[in-house]
Amino acid sequence: MNDTLAAILLGILEGLTEFLPVSSTGHLILATELLGFNQDDWEVFNIAIQPAAILAIVVLYWRTFWDVAKGLLGFDKGALAFVRNLLVAFFPAVLLGLAFGDVIQALLGNAVLVCWSLIVGGVAILAIERWANPPAEGPGVAGVPLRTAVLIGLVQCLAMIPGVSRSGATILGAMAFGVDRKTAAEFSFFLAVPTLTGATVYQMAKHATVLTAHDLELIAIGSAVGFVTALVVVKLFVAVVTKIGFAPFAWYRIVIGAGGLVWLTLR
Repeated sequence: MNDTLAAILLGILEGLTEFLPVSSTGHLILATELLGFNQDDWEVFNIAIQPAAILAIVVLYWRTFWDVAKGLLGFDKGALAFVRNLLVAFFPAVLLGLAFGDVIQALLGNAVLVCWSLIVGGVAILAIERWANPPAEGPGVAGVPLRTAVLIGLVQCLAMIPGVSRSGATILGAMAFGVDRKTAAEFSFFLAVPTLTGATVYQMAKHATVLTAHDLELIAIGSAVGFVTALVVVKLFVAVVTKIGFAPFAWYRIVIGAGGLVWLTLR
């Protein structure tokens, strides 16, 4: 398979999985392994195409971002609370990323770890779906208590283990802390903006001297495809989880994780 086709396929996979609780990073690692590519050669690509999914969130929720920007200029309490919640939830990931960046990066090539994380995460989702009792409606991201926002940020750090899923950790963590499904999903979407942007900028700066024109071309292709795919997926995801919950994603994780372990063992 040539590099361009691989970039398109990985871009579709990123757009499909970034905001679902199934781990986009885990899927990209397994896909790279399945395609027989060197993990090190595609590691930066897998991280660099994430801002495409972020752009999809900005486009879909542009009115929210616009209202928050206007509110900040007028020192509106709701806008200030919105930004405060995202910043305090983002901060733990910054500290851990800077402190353990090399360790985290070393884990990105471990496909077996991804499979186990998918399985354990699937079981955790089923447990939270069974025992958590979030309200049917909530006050929105700005209405999430400060303490809860901090806890969501701490839970997000679990996603530094490949296969855990950033969106899964933050959404299910928020629900476990008493946040309604819709607000939990939107909190995760908005929190992705600083989190994924920071991770991408860090990695691109770190590898800037070794990126070639061909690498940048592949990143552009994967990003464009991922953006279009994410636009469709996010809308559908909110509708699905509001009506039927997260159990289908949990069983999907378990099946993919178990199947991946079997394949990695037998290949």
